[in-house]
Amino acid sequence: MRSVHFISLLAPIVLAIAGYANTEYPESDVVVGDISVHDPSICKDNAGKYWLFSTSVGLEIRTSNDLSDWKLIGKVFPNGAPWADKYNGKSNGELSTPDCTYHDGQFYLYYSAGSPKGFDAAIFLAKSATALPGSWSNEGLVTSTSFSTSFTFVSSDKGLWWLAFGGTRTGIKLVQLDPSTGKPYDPKFKPISIATRIADYTSIEGSNIYKHGNYYYLFTTWDHCCLGIGSTYNIRVGRSWALTGPYLDKGSVPMLFGGGSVVLDSHDNIKGPGGQDILVDKDDVYLIYRKYHCYKRLRQLSDIDSDYYTKTGHWLGVNKLNFTSGWPVVV
Repeated sequence: MRSVHFISLLAPIVLAIAGYANTEYPESDVVVGDISVHDPSICKDNAGKYWLFSTSVGLEIRTSNDLSDWKLIGKVFPNGAPWADKYNGKSNGELSTPDCTYHDGQFYLYYSAGSPKGFDAAIFLAKSATALPGSWSNEGLVTSTSFSTSFTFVSSDKGLWWLAFGGTRTGIKLVQLDPSTGKPYDPKFKPISIATRIADYTSIEGSNIYKHGNYYYLFTTWDHCCLGIGSTYNIRVGRSWALTGPYLDKGSVPMLFGGGSVVLDSHDNIKGPGGQDILVDKDDVYLIYRKYHCYKRLRQLSDIDSDYYTKTGHWLGVNKLNFTSGWPVVV
């Protein structure tokens, strides 16, 4: 992913946080420490420690005891992942969109590799009993496919394992996994399509499925990331009575035909929230995401063009979700 750096050649300026309130979306919960992340995924172990994994060369690992104060402790693969070089198109390239699950004392980490200039991508699986840097075993390829960019592990209430994956060109799809291997039963599986965008030049990725009450909720990220304050990422949702769909938005539009209701969008000094994960922690459900912060620039001599924004970085966002209405609401 790339960053856009803005350099102003205009008159001297004063930086101030954009201070007006937005009643539609609340602020993120307070998070501090090392929180500059892309595509965060968080899971919690039996000891109560939180583990955060994010896109980077080697996949970065952060830990927290309270879901607030984060420390970078190393990488999943500190010595690189040569098995992914074929898909990255170079040695020791970036590993992306990790998805962490803690199950029966074991960490499962799905992640992907693929060149931004190419079309082929691959999903891999790693396991660890401790999640510490360098402790992860390479469980190998889960699947390789054209245009697959993101995914999530899903364990249904019937004890079945599923993987949701896909991206803009193929839409979001599902495949059932063998719990003994964490991989598809049949390498030549035919995936189930559950969401897509139908308009030109639009994007969908970052799928998560979470069951609350009688519904399965499919969260996706729409539009474009990694453009600083120009990022248009936003988080959408649909729901279904069945894990395999059909998923409908609040207007009953199927997600297979471009449906999706907004959960979180740009607001105030937050731009492009997306790349989300869902964390269930006891009775609480959290939306985990990355966002760009920007600040309002106020000129010293004039308030002309005072609503001019500049990027200050991409950061971790954490908010609880409330399902009282039958739909997830950021609180």
